[in-house]
Amino acid sequence: MYLMDYHHHTNHSFDSKAIMEEVCMKAIDNQIKEICFTEHFSVNPLAPTYGHMDFEKYLQDIDDCKEKFQDDLTIKAGIELCEPHLLMEKYNEALQPLNLDFILGSIHNINNQKLRLVLKEHEQDAYQLYFEELYKMVCTADIDVIAHFDLMKRYAFKEYGSYQIDDHLEIIEQILKKAIERNIGIEINTSGLSWDFNTPLPSIDIIKLYRNLGGEILTIGSDSHKATSVGSYLDTAYEMAKDCGFNYVYSFEKREAKPIKLV
Repeated sequence: MYLMDYHHHTNHSFDSKAIMEEVCMKAIDNQIKEICFTEHFSVNPLAPTYGHMDFEKYLQDIDDCKEKFQDDLTIKAGIELCEPHLLMEKYNEALQPLNLDFILGSIHNINNQKLRLVLKEHEQDAYQLYFEELYKMVCTADIDVIAHFDLMKRYAFKEYGSYQIDDHLEIIEQILKKAIERNIGIEINTSGLSWDFNTPLPSIDIIKLYRNLGGEILTIGSDSHKATSVGSYLDTAYEMAKDCGFNYVYSFEKREAKPIKLV
């Protein structure tokens, strides 16, 4: 099987100290054939990610690793944008010259508040607020894939438990339909499998719903922030994809989605 891991963070992200070369070496050890680095980036001065990214250094590290590992690993240059539906002109200005392969879009803040603070203020209602913000993102943002679709449960689970999909089905369906309409995919983010709730992000029900609504573009990523977690639960995610009715997972090159047959 052609294993791909399309969600990685290194020391180019504010919350990671991983070294790109070490990530590549671990990927090769785990028989991964293709990876995409997706460092956090925001143009919002109020976001924690603001001001950390040096794109010249980042892309140079990508090129150095491509040269070093060219016989063993395909390496793609991506980014994870925080609230990319906001300050869109600034995002376009920053990203247009870069010729990236892949763009993830994510919600980590609502009204300039971290999700933990939103949860503290709104408790269980924070799930609905999160999905409403996700819908705003998918309506307008220039992205390829929605990152960790139900990320709020990472912060809510210990105190409030996970959400029931039926309680938010209307807005979740709206998000997925709009994503399909705009040719935006979702990911199976395996990081949740190592958390207390022991499910991927998003839950299997959402992955199945996306497929049943006609969604096809699916990526798989470990969301690694350390070299040791590269490729975590990747085999499990590939089986999940097949169980949910997918025939392909997708790679990206210069923002063009390319299907890779699941076998």
